[in-house]
Amino acid sequence: MASSKLVERLAAPRLREALADSPVVVVHGPRQCGKTTLAQMVCAPSELARSDRRAHEWGAGQTAGSTHAYVTFDDPVAAEAARDDPLGFVDGLPPNVVLDEVQQVPQLYPAIKLAVDRDRRPGRFVLTGSTNLLLLPSSADSLVGRMQIVRLHPFAQREFASDAHIDDDMSQHTDAGAASRPGFVDTLFGSGFGTERREREGTRLAERIAAGGYPAALDRPSGARRSNWYSDYLDAIIQRDIPDVSTVRVPDALPRLAEMCAAQTGALLNASNLSRLLQLSRPTVTEYLSVLERLFLVERLRPWHSNRHKRIIKTPKLHVGDSGLACALLGVGAADLNGDRKLLGQLMETFVYGELHRQAGAHPDAHQFFHYRDKDGTEVDIVIERGSRRVAGIEVKASATVTASDFRGLRRLATAAGDRFVGGAVVYDGEMCASFGDHLWAVPVSRLWR
Repeated sequence: MASSKLVERLAAPRLREALADSPVVVVHGPRQCGKTTLAQMVCAPSELARSDRRAHEWGAGQTAGSTHAYVTFDDPVAAEAARDDPLGFVDGLPPNVVLDEVQQVPQLYPAIKLAVDRDRRPGRFVLTGSTNLLLLPSSADSLVGRMQIVRLHPFAQREFASDAHIDDDMSQHTDAGAASRPGFVDTLFGSGFGTERREREGTRLAERIAAGGYPAALDRPSGARRSNWYSDYLDAIIQRDIPDVSTVRVPDALPRLAEMCAAQTGALLNASNLSRLLQLSRPTVTEYLSVLERLFLVERLRPWHSNRHKRIIKTPKLHVGDSGLACALLGVGAADLNGDRKLLGQLMETFVYGELHRQAGAHPDAHQFFHYRDKDGTEVDIVIERGSRRVAGIEVKASATVTASDFRGLRRLATAAGDRFVGGAVVYDGEMCASFGDHLWAVPVSRLWR
């Protein structure tokens, strides 16, 4: 499970499509998930070859296809110049440019807006950011109608478990490997799953969950070295990125809140309990949760309801943005998960949610994620809407067997969704992929990436 080779990311085709028709393309996602590498691979391979040891595998003759210049605001000189004179800075940029970690210089957003209004050629500005620009009013207001968002996650299992390694000329490389093969989400919304037998993951599942998908973490051996990376990662975000998105009055509360979110991952959000444990007011806890969301560290999963107006009054679920980060925050590894089936089930739900989100995010159609819980307490772990009409459900089970009773929640969801329901799956750690009738299937977890 190493990230030492460059791979074709699932989001790469979406980035290429956006460059063809949008003047501003924003690649955002958590710090260290590979945004810079993706932007350089697609737009500035010569810069990648200069700065990244892995790129030398391509050879010197394969770096002439750069279409964009590259500027990073991790460079303090570039950042200070942009803050001091944003209009002059933008006017002096090359025709096409990648601006890396742009959230550090929010003064640029109005200047980019003015430049785009003068010249709306597609692909002019590629912005990468480690905060959710849609949740930052200054950027969203300035660039609305001018930008397309490409969300990048940490690695999906499907990316580094595939053979999608970059070994061709970048100028000719297209949607090879994992990015071009139909995935779990497409199959669920398409013709459904066939009957087949697959090898059970067993103890390897816990290893995948504990490893997570951050490239730099995967480059380290499992255990203390990887856990230390996650600890340093969280410290760096609190010290470096949080001041860019919010004024936090009690910064020491954020690491503790992140740990508590990990303990609640996959469960209904209990803000009152978090408030009591942190000895902070509920509005403060809600504000700090929003800060962690802006940095892609946690996600709130809204409840699904057939009446859209009723969704906002229900209780959301909470998920940490990466299962490896959740395990590190809890101080557990693969052996701990294999020894605690309840904890394994909880972290497996977050792991499966992350895998589904990463696949859906690379699809040209819009997907929204929810959970389902009716008045009787019947639940479905994950509900996906594709577009405005089609609905599918996924129940996650850590055991090696599935029975008809495991589909109770999915059948309730199917009734509630009516003709919008296209299918449901119980994802489990077993061998057999099989139909349980009415567009319902038991599906081994390995089908997410194999």
